[in-house]
Amino acid sequence: MTSATPQDENTSILACTISRDVQNFDLLIEDMEAVLGERWGDLGFAEALAFFNQPEAESLQFVALALDGEDEDNLTLMGEIITQAKDKGIKIVLIAEDVTPAALHQLLRKGADEFVPYPLPEGELQEAIERMNRPDPVAAPQAAVTLSEGAGKEGALFVVQGLAGGVGSTTMAVNLAWELATVSDKDAPKVCLIDLDLQYGTVSTYLDMPRHEAVFEMWSDTSSMDEESFASSLQTFEDKLEVLTSPSDMVPLDIVTPEDVQRVIDTARSHFDYVIIDMPKTLVHWSETVLQAAHVYFALIELDMRSAQNALRLKRALQAEELPFNKLRFAMNRAPKFTDLNGKSRVKRMGESLGISIDLLLPDGGKPVMQSGDHGLPLANSAAKNPLRREIAKLAQSLHSLGSSNAEAA
Repeated sequence: MTSATPQDENTSILACTISRDVQNFDLLIEDMEAVLGERWGDLGFAEALAFFNQPEAESLQFVALALDGEDEDNLTLMGEIITQAKDKGIKIVLIAEDVTPAALHQLLRKGADEFVPYPLPEGELQEAIERMNRPDPVAAPQAAVTLSEGAGKEGALFVVQGLAGGVGSTTMAVNLAWELATVSDKDAPKVCLIDLDLQYGTVSTYLDMPRHEAVFEMWSDTSSMDEESFASSLQTFEDKLEVLTSPSDMVPLDIVTPEDVQRVIDTARSHFDYVIIDMPKTLVHWSETVLQAAHVYFALIELDMRSAQNALRLKRALQAEELPFNKLRFAMNRAPKFTDLNGKSRVKRMGESLGISIDLLLPDGGKPVMQSGDHGLPLANSAAKNPLRREIAKLAQSLHSLGSSNAEAA
């Protein structure tokens, strides 16, 4: 660890940790040394404010503001540190351990650029630095989304959650939303796609959309959200689909409350015929809110042990809390082909052993599906004849037909 004063131009300090006692964050010390060698320093909270005004601070690229539960009494001071750092053009990474969501919320709103939980996940500090150093995307001007005040709809809510990494939940959510938005040429329904994976959500990448600051601002104060503020957070894809992306910066999943999620769901449902939510794989304290509100909750799995184990764990968790497990509709992605009798037998045995019904079999779309996430287009636009696209289109048609029948009956 170096002092906060550089010796010469070749050893100028590029970053500083700011904490009550950096020895409480030994993994941060290791990561700073791994990334920066000797070109970093350590400052206390009060020292940081004085140092920002010194000529030596001109070389700083970022600071790592490390705090734990004991530091919550100093939030005003830490907010001032963030403000002064931003004024000097210095990036800020929050390193937090045992800090309440309210405190994190306050500091992120002050302008912190990145958040990394402590203990630090392997390589996460380096990734946070790389994200901060990327130039901001130049977004094409977006037409303002307008919502009719008090629209009075009661849109259907379809939720998609992957029970293991890489099972295709975002592919499913994006393409289901697009197929619903284009299901009818004459009277196309209004569809809203919401990315609730607040940390690693990639709906924006799948549709080649920028992430707007307005999204975080909306989530930060849903109690005062109205049609205008909700509409300002949405982006339109090809004039047919409205999208609420994940925030531009990584935020803690628990910074959003169940009440926040319920307000957004209610607002979206009142203005759209269909609302599709892409969920994080993690269960959080507002997962129950989404489950209770959902009309259909698609749980995506694959024919492998990790999916089987996670499906069983999810089943036990929901049943233990007496939550509506029956809302889950298990969908198997990359399912065996019709002629693969052995594979079909394995699917049947998996369902029986878990005590679940695997209702939806989605075929393996192959390379076009793998590439679709980088093309910024739904499968209907990039690989219309793909078997996975066709199956999702059939699902959208059946959901729309069911919804239309129920509306006529009502």
